[in-house]
Amino acid sequence: MSAFPVPTVHTLAELRERVAQWRARGERVGFVPTMGALHAGHLSLVEEARRRARRVMVSVFVNPTQFSAGEDFERYPRTLAADVETLARVDADLCYAPAVEEIYPPGFATSVAVGGPAIADLEDHFRPTHFAGVALVVAKLLNQADCDVAVFGEKDYQQLLVIRRLARDLDLRAEIVGAPTLREDDGLAMSSRNIYLSKEERRIAPALHRALTDAARLIAEGEPIGHVMAQAREQIAAKGFVIDYLEARHAETLARVARRQDGPIRLLVAAKLGATRLIDNVAVETL
Repeated sequence: MSAFPVPTVHTLAELRERVAQWRARGERVGFVPTMGALHAGHLSLVEEARRRARRVMVSVFVNPTQFSAGEDFERYPRTLAADVETLARVDADLCYAPAVEEIYPPGFATSVAVGGPAIADLEDHFRPTHFAGVALVVAKLLNQADCDVAVFGEKDYQQLLVIRRLARDLDLRAEIVGAPTLREDDGLAMSSRNIYLSKEERRIAPALHRALTDAARLIAEGEPIGHVMAQAREQIAAKGFVIDYLEARHAETLARVARRQDGPIRLLVAAKLGATRLIDNVAVETL
């Protein structure tokens, strides 16, 4: 852990001044966009960025445009002081923590329309405005950061594919890197929303990942995908989850797949446990 606090800036002008100094020295710049409430999963993204760049900055911004009405924007945890202390553990070079008005100033009137993996009848079905909001803020942040590489977690797998498509289509300079999901010892994917789980719900929650890994193994062994996924849905529902989706999709396009031979496969799930919505995904490995 660094003995020095991580510098924090709140305006675009300050951010660009710092980045310009790094670039003047020929230093490669890495970036990790977050919504804060940082945990070990976020720190693993910072460490991945550090392996790829001399300088690493992290943004902390709870983006209002990716929340739909009735979602948890107002109660989403905001812990900037603790986040900055946490970033010192991985020697981040800068924290960018803009106010909403810095990202969306008065008169802001631009939107981003997304297609491809953003229209897959997965997250987009249940959160129809979500990826437009994600694409908008990510496009702005990558432009503001002027970074060489940006790291995103694979836990939000559909989001990762949307961002890769965005960067390609808009010719953004940043290389988009996906980093593996970091998990608790019992397999639960680390998430800022896990704090919403009651003690009993937290005990049950790892069943989501177990069902995915069991299904991935059976599909890899040649079991019919439809049968395996039906069993997995029953397994999850029996634990008390309310399933939004549990799907086997092509890992690169999110197209539906019917057979193991249809391409690399990713299993994706979103389900509610009590009031908390959890998402996860695993790859079907080739045996």
